[in-house]
Amino acid sequence: MTGEDQPLDASSGGPAPVDLSPAWPERAAWGTAGSLRAWQSAALTRYFDGENRDFLAVATPGAGKTTFALTVANELLARRVIDKVTVVAPTEHLKTQWAQAAERVGIPLDPAYAGRAGRTSKDFVGIAVTYAGVAANPLALRIRTERSKTLVILDEVHHAGDALSWGEAVREAFEPARRRLCLTGTPFRSDVNPIPFVRYEPGADGVPRSAADYTYGYGHALADHVVRPVLFLAYSGTMSWRTRAGDEVAARLGEPLTKDMTAQALRTALDPHGSWVPSVLAAADRRLSEVRRHVPDAGGLVIAGDQDSARAYAKLLAEVAGEKPVVVLSDEKTASKRIAEFTDGDQRWMVAVRMVSEGVDVPRLAVGVYATTISTPLFFAQAVGRFVRARARGETASVFVPSVPGLLGFASEMELERDHVLGRTVRDEDDIFAAEKDLLAAAEQTQTEPEESLPFEALGSDATFDHVLYEGAQFGHEGEVHVGSEEEMDFLGIPGLLEADQVRDLLRQRQSDRARKRRDEQTGAPEPSVREPATHERLSVLRRELNSLVAAWHHRTGQPHGVTHNTLRKELGGPPSAVASEVQLEQRIERIRDWARGA
Repeated sequence: MTGEDQPLDASSGGPAPVDLSPAWPERAAWGTAGSLRAWQSAALTRYFDGENRDFLAVATPGAGKTTFALTVANELLARRVIDKVTVVAPTEHLKTQWAQAAERVGIPLDPAYAGRAGRTSKDFVGIAVTYAGVAANPLALRIRTERSKTLVILDEVHHAGDALSWGEAVREAFEPARRRLCLTGTPFRSDVNPIPFVRYEPGADGVPRSAADYTYGYGHALADHVVRPVLFLAYSGTMSWRTRAGDEVAARLGEPLTKDMTAQALRTALDPHGSWVPSVLAAADRRLSEVRRHVPDAGGLVIAGDQDSARAYAKLLAEVAGEKPVVVLSDEKTASKRIAEFTDGDQRWMVAVRMVSEGVDVPRLAVGVYATTISTPLFFAQAVGRFVRARARGETASVFVPSVPGLLGFASEMELERDHVLGRTVRDEDDIFAAEKDLLAAAEQTQTEPEESLPFEALGSDATFDHVLYEGAQFGHEGEVHVGSEEEMDFLGIPGLLEADQVRDLLRQRQSDRARKRRDEQTGAPEPSVREPATHERLSVLRRELNSLVAAWHHRTGQPHGVTHNTLRKELGGPPSAVASEVQLEQRIERIRDWARGA
């Protein structure tokens, strides 16, 4: 019985499930990967068991969404459920990247399709377009979709909510599609624009939230060694600037400040004419050199906020690294070519403005510098996602960030799974404007450069190493740690190939060793050649790590610190942390990590 003759599934309008072809589950679509990962196999089972017309797969960046989607497409083509494929991507570069990946699996796509042209060559099985291209001519794409049994793959589907006009265009163009496969690594948005073809279901509070058909979060991918663990290296420093009123202001990056002062301090730090950026770029280059001792082709990426800054950062990097970086500006015709050359080459650094913040696959990226004032959780997750793709077990990503509370909060919530929330609840009758306040706050978060309305003049900056954030816990040294010091190198010099638990143990050890050395220097005691940390030292390190994790959990959930400590004691037993044993503290640390991973 051919695919054309297969009985229809009444619930979906598609053919009823049949035996799958040899392409699955034994191996992925030919040309994408040697075999399917466990999550891809499980997601395929979910997809073909349900036979739903619409399917939303949420998988963390670097997990392999492209392989999953192309395996679905191959299977549907083999079953003759579809005969055409349309891929919608956020950018021109990603559109081309999809066409190249699909070509390798025997699904030739036309990335140069334009609605005005109408038909494409018979050599193509489908087309690849951008969301902007869909919005420009949704009617032409609707006609094309109606003419064939089409699978539409909506990559990073949250972009369909970027504007109401985009969402309406996507809905109009692809409403007639036989199947729609929505993909995203970051399903949450800061606004309330509904995403087309995504199912929303009311939560416990009655507020509609996006409902994924399959979710594979960063925590699970990390446990499966599919993605790299991330070391966030936070840098602080003193910033000085002059306000529009002529007042000179000085503040330390990361200290409690007003929203306006935090924004101005961050902009001062990112000013290429100050000392903060050159110092952090030099530290990042030293980190890259350490990683390249174990991973010779490892590359670095600086994410800049605008083109002028990107060019200035590139000039600074050339002086630091002794090699000109690749500069990628989105409005240049050669941007995609430069990314491809960097991907296949061994250059040390690339500097880009947003273009490499989402979806672009450069697996050798291992060190990043977050040098933009954009501070939404969506953009931050997309940016960090460029560094987490694992090629070999033991690789670790390192991302340098300004010591700003918002960014550090996002970093501590890497393992948190979010849904897209369409509304807010009124907390009580006395707070009837709560929903409106929340929506206004969300709208403010969506602004690309929220501080542009705050005129000021950057006067100067310096940089100091603050701490490392790893698995939600902070590691650092007491006192001010200067750039280029031995204390900083304790963390910049972490080997480039280590298992996650080895990274954690090494961070603890270096923190403990430095604290002991400092105490010995202060007391004048001779430094012993080697000794194991004393019991009280080990307990002190563990209690500090536990308290850091509890603080991160409070930031994520709002749950008071005392409640979290009591819950851990209730689940695991034992006395308060101050008198708990080493084993009990380690058990509590692992339990709160399990909570963060959703285990």
